[in-house]
Amino acid sequence: MRLGPRPAALGLLLLCAAAAGAGDAEELHYPQGEHRSDYDREALLGGQEEVDEYVKLTPEEQHKRLKSIIKKIDLDSDGFLTESELSSWIQMSFKHYAMQEAKQQFVEYDKNGDGSVSWDEYNIQMYDRVIDFDENTALDDAEEESFRQLHLKDKKRFEKANQDSGPGLNLEEFIAFEHPEEVDYMTEFVIQEALEEHDKNGDGFVSLEEFLGDYRRDPTANEDPEWILVEKDRFLNDYDKDTDGRLDPQELLSWVVPNNQGIAQEEALHLIDEMDLNSDRKLSDAEILEHQDLFLTSEATDYGRQLHDEYFYHDEL
Repeated sequence: MRLGPRPAALGLLLLCAAAAGAGDAEELHYPQGEHRSDYDREALLGGQEEVDEYVKLTPEEQHKRLKSIIKKIDLDSDGFLTESELSSWIQMSFKHYAMQEAKQQFVEYDKNGDGSVSWDEYNIQMYDRVIDFDENTALDDAEEESFRQLHLKDKKRFEKANQDSGPGLNLEEFIAFEHPEEVDYMTEFVIQEALEEHDKNGDGFVSLEEFLGDYRRDPTANEDPEWILVEKDRFLNDYDKDTDGRLDPQELLSWVVPNNQGIAQEEALHLIDEMDLNSDRKLSDAEILEHQDLFLTSEATDYGRQLHDEYFYHDEL
């Protein structure tokens, strides 16, 4: 069976895409090192459509909804927003919209509307047809074999997410499949899958060499290329928390399924740096309202989208 090039196969790289996501967000937020204020607005509001909708609100309604959001971010109700409170709120916002997206996808994948997504339905949505590979037979074509391996990994994750062993995934199981980082029972599976792929010597850890994969320095080059230097820095400073030169299973998890903590903390610090007028490293209502446009162009309000989502500004949240 010859599949040919299939860009959709990239959809199988859920974990790898998640790992790359933080880097992509950084590049979008600070292209060439310059801060994009419109990135903040899009993160808070969700995109140009939400920005346009936000503009239609009266100033009074904007002010009312924003103050309601500020009150909810202020977990200790002391009248100030700290880095920790902002970071926690942004992470909660990320998770909320990820879950909303998964719920929308569930409806799209559930072709027969029976309340579950079967493996066949998943294939039809992803590839417009059902794909079935022999688990024990490698393909001669390198590209097709790579796709086969990814497809089989996807199937294993699908089966792991299916806790009740039914014919398909219910909504909760589908969320576990799409977002294993959010579901405890998927953690061990994700770690073992990563070890199978990267732990070449079978010692239960991933060394720097294993982390870099098949890379070998060009003997004619004086130094490693920039991307290798970046990856080495991430290994040493972001993932190898105990600085023992290798990633244990928990450190490995932070690499293959990163959460949004780092992005959220970065945005929280950015907001405080830009809006903290008296240098007390926290934000008062007055400081936020003084910089309302900045706050509404940041991830703290999902680029303003929260002003249109009652989940965030409604008093009973």
